[in-house]
Amino acid sequence: MASRAANKRAQYKTISENPPPFIVAHPSESNILEWHYILTGPPDTPYHNGQYWGTLVFPPNYPFAPPAIRMHTPSGRFQSSTRLCLSISDFHPKSFNPAWEVSTILIGLLSFMTSEEMTTGSVGGTEAERKWAASRTRWWNSTGGGSWKGDGSKVQKGNIKAGDGGAKFRIEWPDLDAENWKWMKENRIDPTTGNIMPDPNAPAASCGPVTGLRRPSGSQAVVGAVVGGGRAVGEEGRSWIARNKLLVAGGIIFTYVLIARLLGEGTGS
Repeated sequence: MASRAANKRAQYKTISENPPPFIVAHPSESNILEWHYILTGPPDTPYHNGQYWGTLVFPPNYPFAPPAIRMHTPSGRFQSSTRLCLSISDFHPKSFNPAWEVSTILIGLLSFMTSEEMTTGSVGGTEAERKWAASRTRWWNSTGGGSWKGDGSKVQKGNIKAGDGGAKFRIEWPDLDAENWKWMKENRIDPTTGNIMPDPNAPAASCGPVTGLRRPSGSQAVVGAVVGGGRAVGEEGRSWIARNKLLVAGGIIFTYVLIARLLGEGTGS
């Protein structure tokens, strides 16, 4: 226990004094083998400015075995609170290098996150969906996914995924939690939904569009889909003749045959 505590203090000192870009982390006060991290989404990625919270849970024989890696904040890249299969995680103990410290592991996680490589625990998502998720990360972390109760009533506890009202995040990241609530207040974010609430100072009869942190629907118009009036998208703007080619061709043939018969009868008489 003493050696693990010494290792914990040494690594925390290292990562605190020389934090890698976009990464902060600390060991939990309640569990010597549990570390909590925050990855900030780098520029030029769909995760830009997102606040991604997760945990590293180390085995008792660390550093001779790798940790279980989870990301709790929804990102559009990983399944929330699901063990991730990476070369630096407990899925591959034989490939783990005992010289790898917490900072090394988290740098590897961030690098994998900003790639498109798939593995157990990862999910596919569009750039728009990931940007939408990034815009809601601070709200999600501090409200437990909207389960926060402003009336002081009890909420479910012990569930990092969601449902604890942000209690676990608040314990591990009190300063960030305070910043998140300040941000939500300044931006009129509804704690229960994550959407932007109407501006009370706006004109009552405003005709402007409704804004908010809304998820992209992902649906697009498909050529040939039925629209109003029973016509297809592909037929919009085309002339009547273009839309009724067979009818026009049939009329021409009928007229030609009729004229030919009339001329033939006239010649016979």
